[in-house]
Amino acid sequence: MAAARKLNTFRLPPLPTIREIIKLFRLQAQKQLSQNFLLDLRLTDKIVRKAGNLTGAYVYEVGPGPGGITRSILSANIAELLVVEKDTRFLPGLQMLSDAAPGKLRIVHGDVLTYRVDRAFPENLKRAWEDDPPNFHIIGNLPFSVSTPLIIKWLRAVSRQEGPFVYGRTQMTLTFQKEVAERLTASTGSKQRSRLSIMAQYLCSVQHVLTIPGQAFIPKPEVDVGLVHFVPLVRPTIQQPFDLVEKVVQHVFHFRRKYCYRGLGMLFPEDRRLESTGRLLQLADVEPTLRPCQLSLAHFRSLCDVYRGMCDGDPQLFAYNFREELKQNKSRSREAREAQEL
Repeated sequence: MAAARKLNTFRLPPLPTIREIIKLFRLQAQKQLSQNFLLDLRLTDKIVRKAGNLTGAYVYEVGPGPGGITRSILSANIAELLVVEKDTRFLPGLQMLSDAAPGKLRIVHGDVLTYRVDRAFPENLKRAWEDDPPNFHIIGNLPFSVSTPLIIKWLRAVSRQEGPFVYGRTQMTLTFQKEVAERLTASTGSKQRSRLSIMAQYLCSVQHVLTIPGQAFIPKPEVDVGLVHFVPLVRPTIQQPFDLVEKVVQHVFHFRRKYCYRGLGMLFPEDRRLESTGRLLQLADVEPTLRPCQLSLAHFRSLCDVYRGMCDGDPQLFAYNFREELKQNKSRSREAREAQEL
């Protein structure tokens, strides 16, 4: 009971503002790393509230930078916060926060793309996948250059229940360029419907919960920023391996303005492309002249299930890469021309 009272009454002592921290440590956002600082603590508080109730939670923050969101998380009655920061320039400012919140903040100098978060938190946090999400959250204002590869990495981890998802259906609240946020949450038929839409939505409930104007950041990015909240589904919409789903989805959207049969055809070698594509579409009950953005998750589930069956029948099929075949054909054509010239 005493520990609960202590948790509920924690407040950070008076600290320099984020703007003062930036001046004190001579921090400057690096354009090549697509860094943007969020200085308004009212906005950082709002971001943290969108993550849900963090009372007593363990939180993993990625890309803390000068520590704006970090402060808001520390003020949300959490049990513990782990931050992973690659840029050494930010570590002194984060250490100042750690000193002001003894026992609350752990700082790791590392890369979020490689850090093993599955070993970072207590075992008793873990919940069965079918249970409610664990009291463990991921929050981050990510550099734009990292956000898309990181969310794909984490979606793959969701499908395998590994990494941050060994604890259960860990919730994520992350910033993206507004256009990327719209792609992640785009519905069937939307112009923003894309590979990201399918890969995120077949594994998670995905919501675009907040739009943050670009002028709130220093330096001001050319676009607004979207905050997206992810909750992994108990049962993925598509019951196939992540790599297979990703391959089908990538091929469909490779020709996003064409009919869907055009991209699906690239799943098959040229000498049997027409026949195999027709069989795939027929068995999956998908109209060949639908555009990629018009395909629902149910369509993709059928396509992936049928394609899996075709791969099981032909073990060489999944390894087929139409780009490699194209290169080989070009090479053979060049060699033939050279032979004629001789």
